[in-house]
Amino acid sequence: MLVGGPGPSPGTLAKPAAPWPTVSNTDALGQLLYTQYVYFFEAAGFILLTAMIGAITLTLHHKPNVKRQDISAQNARDRRVAVELRKVESGKGL
Repeated sequence: MLVGGPGPSPGTLAKPAAPWPTVSNTDALGQLLYTQYVYFFEAAGFILLTAMIGAITLTLHHKPNVKRQDISAQNARDRRVAVELRKVESGKGL
């Protein structure tokens, strides 16, 4: 005995589903993600957060002999220190 009744006979086309004019694609995707797949969605977010923290941790190793940015030294610079005027003769380089 067939459950659900007999299927369509060969050669017939299924009727198209009626559209839902009140639900946009974004809304439908959000409803699906936050209802049926909420645990998978949260697990994917946790995995991405862990990967991001790992990438930041791996790149923050302080190595010796590496020149670092000194913001106070940059702010303390003025025109007398930053610019040097030279008298260059015509036709010669520095």
